[in-house]
Amino acid sequence: MNRFEGISLDCLRSARPVFRGLAFQIESGGALVLTGPNGSGKSSLLRLMAGLLPPAAGSLSWNGQAISDDPDAHRMRLRYLGHLDAVKPALTAAENLAFWAGLMGGDPDTAVAPALDALGIGHLSDLPARFLSAGQKRRLNLARLALAPAAIWLLDEPATALDAETTDRLRALIQRHRDAGGMAVVSTHSDLGLKDADNLDLSGFAARLSVDADTAA
Repeated sequence: MNRFEGISLDCLRSARPVFRGLAFQIESGGALVLTGPNGSGKSSLLRLMAGLLPPAAGSLSWNGQAISDDPDAHRMRLRYLGHLDAVKPALTAAENLAFWAGLMGGDPDTAVAPALDALGIGHLSDLPARFLSAGQKRRLNLARLALAPAAIWLLDEPATALDAETTDRLRALIQRHRDAGGMAVVSTHSDLGLKDADNLDLSGFAARLSVDADTAA
């Protein structure tokens, strides 16, 4: 059983506090949904979890060991999908995934076709990515999740530009990942309907900052 934990986390953006005193814990098979208004720090928290941004205070640990002790090992255990796509327009959909499969330690010969099918874009495998719509590019990015196993998925608004059918596919993909012992942390403005997911509302932490500021004044 793996455990990913954050304790007393503070985050600054351009020297301004985003949240303070935030804590979370997620174990194998679990899902954590991040909610809150724009600016509450959902994307910043995901970047902290991914090791892309250091916390201003507090600690992040994997099975009791600080992720900062071995950042390379932490990067290998996660998949982080942010707002920006990683699609190379000159490559076909299949070639894009083959590139990523190689980086992730997957087998391009066996992993690409099932990953495309998982997001319903198998018929687009030979189409250059520059011809894909925004929604199709989003699905291609999400298909990276199915290329090779990883212990934890960090997903920033993954349902953006997806229709209802593809959102169902995404939900099923996340559930299969969890059933295999993986974890998922998902920021969202809409309910994805993830089974037995915990919710972390960041607006409460932002509200405490306002109280702290008023008290200090």
